[in-house]
Amino acid sequence: MKKKNLLLTGLSFLAITVSAQIPRLGKSPLNQVIKAMTLDEKIDLLVGSQGNVSTQATATIGNSAKLVAGAAGQINGIPRLGIPPTVVADGPAGLRIDATRPGSSQKFYCTHFPVATVMSSTWNSQLVYDVGEAMGNEVLHYGVDILLAPATNIQRNPLDGRNFEYYSEDPLLAGTICAAMIKGVQSNGVGTSLKHFVLNNQETNRTSNNVIGSPRTFREIYLKPFEIAVETAQPWTVMTSYNKINGTMASERSDLLTNILRREWGFKGMVMTDWFGGQHATLQMEAGNDLLMPGKISQREEIKKAVLNGRLSMDIIDRNVRHILELILRTPRFKGYIADNHPDLKVHAVLTRQAAQEGMVLLKNVKNALPLNQRIRKLAVFGRTSYDFIAGGTGSGNVNHAYVVSLIDGLKNAGFDIDPSIQSDYTKYISTTTVKQPFSDIPLAAFLPKHLIPEMTINAPDLHEAARNNDAALITIGKTSGEFADRSIKDNFDLSPQEEKMISDVCKVFHKLGKKVIVVLNVCGVIETPSWIDGPDAVLVAWLPGQEGGNSVTDILTGKESPSGRLPMSWPKSYADVPNKDDFPNPDEISDEQILESLKGFDNQRTEGKRKNFDYTKYNDGIYVGYRYYTTKNIPVAFPFGYGLSYTTFKYSQLTVVKDNQGNLEVKVKVTNKGKRSGKEVVEVYVAAPGKDMGKPSRELRGFAKTKKLAPDESETVSVNIPYSSLASFNDKENQWQVEAGQYIVEVARNAADMRPLSKKVTELASVTEKVTPSLLPEQKMICSY
Repeated sequence: MKKKNLLLTGLSFLAITVSAQIPRLGKSPLNQVIKAMTLDEKIDLLVGSQGNVSTQATATIGNSAKLVAGAAGQINGIPRLGIPPTVVADGPAGLRIDATRPGSSQKFYCTHFPVATVMSSTWNSQLVYDVGEAMGNEVLHYGVDILLAPATNIQRNPLDGRNFEYYSEDPLLAGTICAAMIKGVQSNGVGTSLKHFVLNNQETNRTSNNVIGSPRTFREIYLKPFEIAVETAQPWTVMTSYNKINGTMASERSDLLTNILRREWGFKGMVMTDWFGGQHATLQMEAGNDLLMPGKISQREEIKKAVLNGRLSMDIIDRNVRHILELILRTPRFKGYIADNHPDLKVHAVLTRQAAQEGMVLLKNVKNALPLNQRIRKLAVFGRTSYDFIAGGTGSGNVNHAYVVSLIDGLKNAGFDIDPSIQSDYTKYISTTTVKQPFSDIPLAAFLPKHLIPEMTINAPDLHEAARNNDAALITIGKTSGEFADRSIKDNFDLSPQEEKMISDVCKVFHKLGKKVIVVLNVCGVIETPSWIDGPDAVLVAWLPGQEGGNSVTDILTGKESPSGRLPMSWPKSYADVPNKDDFPNPDEISDEQILESLKGFDNQRTEGKRKNFDYTKYNDGIYVGYRYYTTKNIPVAFPFGYGLSYTTFKYSQLTVVKDNQGNLEVKVKVTNKGKRSGKEVVEVYVAAPGKDMGKPSRELRGFAKTKKLAPDESETVSVNIPYSSLASFNDKENQWQVEAGQYIVEVARNAADMRPLSKKVTELASVTEKVTPSLLPEQKMICSY
């Protein structure tokens, strides 16, 4: 018996000794934890938790997390080393998780905030921070560690199906607003994933499309918002894009992920792929793409084989594992946080209503048709989306919300009487027509953007009766988009014939009786306006404003709030005016079947393809994107970048521009509310460079600010700082950022096309602000370590 006890005691002592020798994350140095990991355990970290799946898919909407139902995915845990799993979830307009869970009667709804384009239309960094803070709070309460957002790809072309998830055509505005969102979310101790890095500027064949362009084009326009966001806000993670860049997959470019992201910008976080992104796991590991999501068997097998046969260095593996472990150390789950699943959705609903208000843009307001006066109480409301309001886009950017306030609901909440006969007709039409929509049994088809039902035909007698019985007419035009496909020209960018006829007929009948017609644009992005905009008395862009959309629109229509949104992109007169129209897919020539076929994928067997704007897209427009093209080439637009009306008027005065010894500029201007209503004003500061060392746009946004709400006759002096380095352009030949010597014109303008700005001239000295390693050249695969 004694011998048995001694043996048990010895074994217990041995177990305790061995346990004490096993490193634990957070208690032992990282080097020791990494050294203690087997190769299989390292691969567990490098390949997401779905790594036991065999698939040839090249993209998907993530939904593989087990710890939080409906979350996009997980990083595997290694319990013996004290490494917990990490949960990641979409998305850019609010957390996307399942609203129901097996065995629970609780609803796990999330707030559907306004889409990114609404956020940038506010031009209000503090408000965007507040929205991010609320969004991150829900991420924390629901037990998610990383929010797979925000996205700051440039709105290069108005047809891009995911423009609603992006901020602007201008890199400064996009980067600044994105940074505010990151800071807000991460203030909760949860992480973000800045995406899609980089040049994911079309949805058509995005998993194989090869973007061809110059380093200057890439650096000045498309990388710049990411640079601003990384240097200003340090997101915990960056997500690589699906596409190729000059022949090489973004997730396989070490010059992008190591030289630029880490060495030049100082990124300190982890890099992950988009879901099933990239082709070669070994090349991704070498490039610095630390984590492959959501993970598949072929990636595990490739990495293990490459290590064992000496093709892939263990130093590379350990480097990437370290980045993942450094991330895990920061997560709520590692720190022992227990999710309570009870965020304050009511408080967040108030915020989303406010944010949507401030992002709405008033395009037209003849004879003060808005705000609606007190005598207008009875409204005839037309347009299918007045009754079925669009809160957001489709795909990973969608949110499982508890409700959406339609325009009808918002108007009724404000005490308006809605014509019951028209409402009844629309309700029946939407119900009967929706069920007749074609349905595809192909699984991936569910991810494609929704095809909205056509507009209802309005009979002439009903329209005349509506004009007699109501005080004014309201028309909503709805357009949506989403992942995997770009927007149609003929019925998404352009209005359909039914929509144009509806606007024309309503305006004609109501105007004949001296009654106003207001158009609300519940749209995902830019649409054509010149063919119909002369008809209505006022036009308000509501975008995709989130779940409180109907209330937010009504707040603007009634004058509860004065519109203060400004366009974050140019609105051309027609698609024919878009500078890169010949270097972007024509969605009307590409079927849903072709899109679905491109998503099936064949991993390493993908063909290079020679189909223009499908297999490859040339960025022949260079740096002349959006207003940089229209203003430089003197092309008139329907509405310029930065445009937006208010219910009051503002006067600018006392402009000063002070240059310090380093060439940095401080711009100050006095803004005075000269109208009769309170309101906020956006101050936009552009700079015109000499343009003698290389071609440059006629003016570029170099700073902006938004005033507080100013009462009538109240003033505020706004200050905008312009760093000397922000005046630099990229010299392709010398691989350097340089500021040219000469006279610069600083302009405080109402929008990018304002021909009467306040301006001052300053002289700057020439300087090279940064010398960089040649990067993003054709077919470059440089293997770097640091």
